[in-house]
Amino acid sequence: MEMGSMWVALVAIVGALWVLRSILKNVNWWLYESKLGVKQYSLPPGDMGWPFIGNMWSFLRAFKSKDPDSFVSSFVSRYGRTGIYKVLMFGNPSVIVTTPEACKKVLTDDDKFIPGWPSSAIELIGKNSFISMDHEEHKRLRRLTSSSINGMEALSLYLTYIEENVKSSLEKWTNMGQIEFLTEIRKLTFKIIMHIFLSSESEPIMEALEREYTTLNYGIRAMRINIPGFAYHKAYKARKNLVAIFQSIVDERRNIRKGYLPQKAKDMMDALIDVEDDDGRKLRDEDIIDIMLMYLNAGHESSGHITMWAIFFLNKHPEYLQKAKAEQEEIIRKRPPTQKGLILKEIREMDFLYKVIDETMRVITFSLAVFREAKSDVNINGYTIPKGWKALVWFRSIHLDPEIYPNPKEFNPYRWNKEHKVGEFLPFGGGSRLCPGNDLAKMEIAVFLHYFIQNYKFEQLNPHGAVRYLPHTRPMDNCLGRVKRCSSA
Repeated sequence: MEMGSMWVALVAIVGALWVLRSILKNVNWWLYESKLGVKQYSLPPGDMGWPFIGNMWSFLRAFKSKDPDSFVSSFVSRYGRTGIYKVLMFGNPSVIVTTPEACKKVLTDDDKFIPGWPSSAIELIGKNSFISMDHEEHKRLRRLTSSSINGMEALSLYLTYIEENVKSSLEKWTNMGQIEFLTEIRKLTFKIIMHIFLSSESEPIMEALEREYTTLNYGIRAMRINIPGFAYHKAYKARKNLVAIFQSIVDERRNIRKGYLPQKAKDMMDALIDVEDDDGRKLRDEDIIDIMLMYLNAGHESSGHITMWAIFFLNKHPEYLQKAKAEQEEIIRKRPPTQKGLILKEIREMDFLYKVIDETMRVITFSLAVFREAKSDVNINGYTIPKGWKALVWFRSIHLDPEIYPNPKEFNPYRWNKEHKVGEFLPFGGGSRLCPGNDLAKMEIAVFLHYFIQNYKFEQLNPHGAVRYLPHTRPMDNCLGRVKRCSSA
């Protein structure tokens, strides 16, 4: 075949594929239009992608590239800044919500929206965990479980433990040579959350849990393909292993109550075993395990990642590092000579350091989105979200919106010198399902930074290395480098 004929054939094939893609997309939309009777609605603009797969390929392609925000920006460029776009994500007809006002509505209106996490995420985190619990049960158990980690006064009980472990970990890392900084920080934050929720467990149990959580998290945002080799399959196996470990801990605690073993101090696990509802019913083992599995995961991942990125940004901006260091030195200078460590009052005085933490959470946006489901037809921005559709509150779009945050990808703690409107900053979600561990996470980060910036420095091996964005933003090498003591320390 001549070269010209080959090119004609190739062009014809490519053209046929584009026609087929267009037809399939129309078929895909027709399927949901017929099924849900949505012709009567004024639906948001958007593109529901391929049949069954929907927009998942374009979502994953964007987040595996160097520009994850190209996924949403493609909708903005095609349909304008409507703030809401229809998609087919995680197997469900959905809308992506990208403006503060609309996100606030979705997160706070419990009469119109319920949790809407994908079935794959529920299978991994647990159908009895907070992400799928009904409103009343969630309120009851949240009240019980958040009492020990919500509010600075409650957290003051753990301040000394956090402080001691931060200091010992930093000193240990200086003697370890080259380390994965992120991995080591996550181990530290996991040890802290284990102490709070499970008093103290053996090192082998702690290490086993942390390894399985790492595998679990890689599968939460993945496509639900339960075939060996795929992220979801590995995550599903990790969940089974986690459940087995937690079951052994629950069994041991129940034996304690039978008098077979010495009584231990009460902690979150004990509280969940002992709690009763108004009818005297107690939680089943599977309820306790799912709640603990969820809390221990959320309780160390966010604080570990944000701590690492805060160090990264301070290294990159020496002027902010010096400002933060001066603030911490002033706190110590005012300390009475008899005081040996941090107190709650001093943490409350860390004004600039908390701006550094907030700015890190904004730029990184640890959780890119949360999921809700419309209980009935809901009107937002002049468009209808039909009953049963998912609403994806897209935090990244808000935190990186140039109209809210000028030069949004620039790290600038001074932008927090002014107040922001409700809905413009959502690092821990919002509404009745606001993350109950937000105060704990920020206090952990503050204590770590307090000691680090005064006494240590981090020499990163690949400061311009590749970054991955799923399930969370992290350096591909987990921030390889060395922790060293400052010569002036």
